[in-house]
Amino acid sequence: MPEEINIVIGSWGSYNACNSRALGSEWFNLTKYESWDDIVKELKRQGFQLKGIDEELFVQDIEGIPSDGVNWDYVHPKALFETLKESGVLDDENKYDKMLAYIEVRSYDEFEKNVKKHGDRWDDEIYLYKGYSWEDYGREIFSCCCYQMDEHLQDFFDFEAYGKYMGDYAEEYSGGIIEINE
Repeated sequence: MPEEINIVIGSWGSYNACNSRALGSEWFNLTKYESWDDIVKELKRQGFQLKGIDEELFVQDIEGIPSDGVNWDYVHPKALFETLKESGVLDDENKYDKMLAYIEVRSYDEFEKNVKKHGDRWDDEIYLYKGYSWEDYGREIFSCCCYQMDEHLQDFFDFEAYGKYMGDYAEEYSGGIIEINE
């Protein structure tokens, strides 16, 4: 199971009216919900008037997804939930890890477009090399290409430069190397 993705859902109507829901909902752990309808039921239980003052919703706060470059105020929570659900990241730790790396080197918008285009197969051509440096990646590619070199000569070969050169579709992220073959 992936880490939790938690959001607070806000309502522009309540925010502007400074009423009791101005600070948004309670935290929602999105991995615990099967459908948007389940979230709607919980919002109603919390007093949201979804056919009245609270019909315009937004993501007020988020944990578990990088926020760099994303203005969550303009992302509808239903669109976010459905994208995450369709992508499989709420149920699959590997997909979750790929999403985090992908968003770090690209953007949430590109992730969302990729999911809309490919559904839960959005990551079929994305490979993570967790904990790898460019040198490690270069050694991996060298080995995968079935090149042979005596052990003692490998000390004179620049695997880091080779990894960067061979990694046309690879980028460095905070946890290693991500290869995106689009």
